[in-house]
Amino acid sequence: LFVGGGIDLSFSSYNFVVGGSPVIGYSLNRWVDVGIGVNVTYISQREFGYDANGNEAATGNKIRQTNIAPIAFARVYPLKFLFIQAQGEQHFITQKYISGYGLPTEKARFDATSLLLGVGYANGREGVGDFFYYISLSVDVLKNRYSPYVQRALNGDVNILPIFKAGIQVPLFQGRR
Repeated sequence: LFVGGGIDLSFSSYNFVVGGSPVIGYSLNRWVDVGIGVNVTYISQREFGYDANGNEAATGNKIRQTNIAPIAFARVYPLKFLFIQAQGEQHFITQKYISGYGLPTEKARFDATSLLLGVGYANGREGVGDFFYYISLSVDVLKNRYSPYVQRALNGDVNILPIFKAGIQVPLFQGRR
């Protein structure tokens, strides 16, 4: 049995993202871990446009978004430090659009299903019952247009983006070795 998870933090002059993803799981054997958890993310963005001179400028419009996503995952370790991961997520997204021009605030709710497939590196993992941290690279192969892991192009195309994650895994109830 293990617990773990990761945190998200991103900020710039036009956006702020904070989130966390606690998980609980079980090591079936030395090569396979399975688990469940939840991703909770808050995103705040300021919209930018262009002024009459063609310079980028803030429009005053803001977007606030909350994303809650139950997750289930499986990791297979062909080597003690290398894993292949599949992670399913069901996103429940609430979004608020605040106009900088005095128009009424618009609210929207939508769902998105994601399937993340990828590979990762685990440092400190020797087998079952070890504390370790990991980094991974994955993509959302379902390409749902509302997924937080894809880019929606102006022409309507949905493009896959690389997803980098990092986290820890802490063993529970391992007893003495």
